[in-house]
Amino acid sequence: MADWAPIAKEYDPLKAGSIDGTDEEPHDRAIWRAMLARYVPNKGVTGDPHLTLFVARLNLQTTEEKLKEVFSRYGDIRKIRLVRDLVTGFSKGYAFIEYKEERALLKAHRDANRLVIDQHEIFVDFELERTLKGWIPRRLGGGFGGKKESGQLRFGGRDRPFRKPINLPNMKNDFYGEGSAEKRNWSREGTRDWRTRDRDHERSRDKRWPERERSWAWGDGERERDSKEERSRGRERKDRDR
Repeated sequence: MADWAPIAKEYDPLKAGSIDGTDEEPHDRAIWRAMLARYVPNKGVTGDPHLTLFVARLNLQTTEEKLKEVFSRYGDIRKIRLVRDLVTGFSKGYAFIEYKEERALLKAHRDANRLVIDQHEIFVDFELERTLKGWIPRRLGGGFGGKKESGQLRFGGRDRPFRKPINLPNMKNDFYGEGSAEKRNWSREGTRDWRTRDRDHERSRDKRWPERERSWAWGDGERERDSKEERSRGRERKDRDR
């Protein structure tokens, strides 16, 4: 955790396929391909990699002239390379822009990201192929952006930085430690309270039963006595009528 960083300092396909860089086994085919790849950066690429921007998600109709018009506002441009298909000559939607000064590079990196060019919101980052150790391009299952065969995202770059890992041991100690002991004690005390209430209720109910029986017995005696008095009164009336 001490050397954790949201942006990868060295490219590892297994970590790039994990949201927090803690996965221990690859879980999609693209990661397997990237781990097995033996990629060597293109030696035909010239220029200073530390002064080069990577620009992606371009409109396929965007030209070098349009890129120069937009990015020259941040500083003097040394070279623009819009990547095109070797067969058709059509744009692949990304380019590399090399500046003359680091100040212009940093300004473009800060301000040009998510800029809208030809109705497309672009993505801007530093060049990684020649600056990030172990880099594997997207076509071989690596990279930091987009989706591949299984739809698994890549993390560790500017667009999707790593999320900070959860400290599981501490969480377990907290969960199974004092906090849960307090909860267990509370639950036990609660059960005792309920049991005590139930016992008290049963005892009070047992005490009330004899009283009710006596009251019922008293009530039956009263009704029997009243009925005897009524019968005697009835006999007296009959004697008087005779």
